Amino acid sequence: MAIPATQIRRGMVILFEGQPCKVIEFRHHTPGNLRAMVQTKLRNIRTGSTFEHRFRSADTVERANLEQHEMEYLYSDGSHHHFMNTENYEQIGLSADDLGDAVEWLTPGLKIQTEFYEGAPIGIDLPPSMELTVVQTEPSLKGATVSNVNKPATLENGATVQVPPFINEGDRIRVDPREGRYIERAK
Repeated sequence: MAIPATQIRRGMVILFEGQPCKVIEFRHHTPGNLRAMVQTKLRNIRTGSTFEHRFRSADTVERANLEQHEMEYLYSDGSHHHFMNTENYEQIGLSADDLGDAVEWLTPGLKIQTEFYEGAPIGIDLPPSMELTVVQTEPSLKGATVSNVNKPATLENGATVQVPPFINEGDRIRVDPREGRYIERAK
């Protein structure tokens, strides 16, 4: 499916010179009286190499045809993280390099959307929010005035996020795993 270069977005997979490439960064740029362009940073999914490319706004790019399947995270064996397709129960293993920053958010039973290109898994989409328990943080000071200074908290999956001072160990909180930030205290 061809789209204008101005519709390129982060996380999208496009075909560049016949190769599937994931858009890591993009910036729409109009310098002075020159023509608009889209500056991108792309990662070749097959080779893992990263490079930059500038598209003119008039260019069209071919969006890669991806399949999406719901997968459930099962376990890690040190070198790979194993997932099961919730439709046909097939299992696949992805390396930490395949998963990138998403690795620290994996918890057994977590259901995620996994993208496949030509039958091979190329990446996952984390849910927009997750509820996790705080296992370690500094205690809140009694009688301290409310401040806007956040403190680090380690969650049950090992990830660390900045939380408001009123959050204590044992609290359930909602976080955005894509940005690694605190949203609210869970009910």
